[in-house]
Amino acid sequence: MAFFAGFDEQRVDVGDGVVLRVRIGGTGPPVVLLHGHPRTHTTWHRVAPLLVDAGHAVVFPDLRGYGQSTKPPTTPDHAPYSKRAMAGDVVALMRHLGHDRFAVVGHDRGSYVALRTALDHPDAVTHLAV
Repeated sequence: MAFFAGFDEQRVDVGDGVVLRVRIGGTGPPVVLLHGHPRTHTTWHRVAPLLVDAGHAVVFPDLRGYGQSTKPPTTPDHAPYSKRAMAGDVVALMRHLGHDRFAVVGHDRGSYVALRTALDHPDAVTHLAV
């Protein structure tokens, strides 16, 4: 069994020196899947193909600091690892991929990032599931 058959793997520069490892597959309305702690994008190995089969473009990155995504140095206020910083990564990633509006799904820590994405970027988020 091949994990992620039919999905492309990319490295996407989302700014501020952060590069996210991401898998992408399918066509249709876009949905981004955000993993929890201490996991990576592989959390979604069973869900992502189902969403593609249902007619969605599916994007699932390793959040900054996780897996093969950039691990920027922290600061005394931990701002580089804030949910707001990660939400900015999500929007930059999706815009880079050509998606100005998208649904966002989060699990565990990813749910907080998903919520922050919806709160900070209501013009971009069409649906939210946490």
